[in-house]
Amino acid sequence: MASIDEIRTTRLAKLNLLISKGINPYPIDSHQDYTCAGAVEKFDEVSKSEKSVFMVGRVMSIRAQGKIIFFHFNDGTGKFQGFLKSGEPISTENFELFEQAFDIGDFVEVKGTLFLTKKEEKTILVEEVRMLAKSLRPLPEKWHGLSDVEERFRKRYLDLVSNPEVKERFIVRSKVVSAIRAFLDKEGYLEAETPVLQPQYGGATAEPFNTHHNALDLNLFLRISDELYLKRLLVGGFPKVYEISKDFRNEGIDMTHWPEFTMLEYYEAYSDAEKQRAFVEKMMKSLSKIVSDSGVITFEDKEIDFNKKFEVKKYADAVSEFTKLKDPLNTPHAELLEEAERVGAKVNPADSPVKIIDGIFKKAVRPNLWNPTFLVDYPIDYLPLTKKKEDNPKLVDAFQFYAGGIELVKAFSELNDPLDQRARFEGQEKVLEKGEKDAQRLDEDFLEAMEYGMPPAGGVGIGIDRLVMLLTNTKNIKEIIFFPTIRPKN
Repeated sequence: MASIDEIRTTRLAKLNLLISKGINPYPIDSHQDYTCAGAVEKFDEVSKSEKSVFMVGRVMSIRAQGKIIFFHFNDGTGKFQGFLKSGEPISTENFELFEQAFDIGDFVEVKGTLFLTKKEEKTILVEEVRMLAKSLRPLPEKWHGLSDVEERFRKRYLDLVSNPEVKERFIVRSKVVSAIRAFLDKEGYLEAETPVLQPQYGGATAEPFNTHHNALDLNLFLRISDELYLKRLLVGGFPKVYEISKDFRNEGIDMTHWPEFTMLEYYEAYSDAEKQRAFVEKMMKSLSKIVSDSGVITFEDKEIDFNKKFEVKKYADAVSEFTKLKDPLNTPHAELLEEAERVGAKVNPADSPVKIIDGIFKKAVRPNLWNPTFLVDYPIDYLPLTKKKEDNPKLVDAFQFYAGGIELVKAFSELNDPLDQRARFEGQEKVLEKGEKDAQRLDEDFLEAMEYGMPPAGGVGIGIDRLVMLLTNTKNIKEIIFFPTIRPKN
């Protein structure tokens, strides 16, 4: 079997053959009367007209049989078959040039008439064929032949060409984002853009990436969330705002976590967590229909029914249901550590009780939240940007949404009391001093904005990548990020 270098050398020779004949292997212009999908859709009409049409695409297969050649090409909308017969109607010279210089992977323009073969395959009888882009490396036949599976992520462009199911996942991803925009726009939300580079990171419990602005001689952070800037817009008088943004968190990698990811955050003035819970349920039911007309999707070989009323559970009750902790929010520190060890949760003995419970939750509880479920009544230290419940100030008025064992949504009745917010930030600073690097930071500029007055509001964050994972039955977040960050080969 020829090596990549040998194949490239052969193709370079073919490239030079085209050039020697005065042919530009990378011309500016191309002609396309019908896409491959359009030619299939309008085949009867076009074939009956017997008019010559132009089509374009990448050559995906070639089958030569003496003086005839069958080949398939794909323009991104689908594939179509081309048929060349030497001298009828393509010239012998053009036919022989195709034999000598064209390969699988090349982009071509063909001119001809449409007809049905004896096997009733829709086909274009080629009169002329022209090179649009000569490929110098061969396309992989099947990715299962790769010894390094990470090559699929390093060379996503080849993954997309070789695996239609991968391409389909990203088409679904695009449809989901478009549907979310349409959903929010229809409800009167304004799409906003907030800074990626921030002088103070905030809005989430996470470690940031650091960078430096040379001209300003200023240390900056890549945002971990756009929450605090969107809330500034509420202060500025916008009643409904949202952003679909890239966020960055300098943390570990696993099946549902990646350092660069896509989030939707939206905020509505004069709303609260309860109202937003109903809104999220409506949105999720709508989004499930993108992949299933019935609203019942399949994830990891199990069905998830989005038609039924979503279940609502208290956070502490969910922890109690799947662990030995009967009253988790009032359990002594030592007993929390024992339970963490029993369930295999990775925690630090110096961690706060809330963080240990969260570790236990992620290991023992979250995988069991399969059907669409809202969890409510979280401890106050868990969500420091959230209003306290008026009937129990140890809890906050918030919810998280789970399906398929994945956390998809986090939402609050947003804290708008600047004095309470300062006290919460100060508490987080103490946690930071004890070694929890992902604690939230005190943001004086945000606190100043709040002191001018922020309306009561309901805020929601939705992980787009995880949502697409669920809707496309994908088990690893890398599979639904076009170009995930991968450690270099060398």
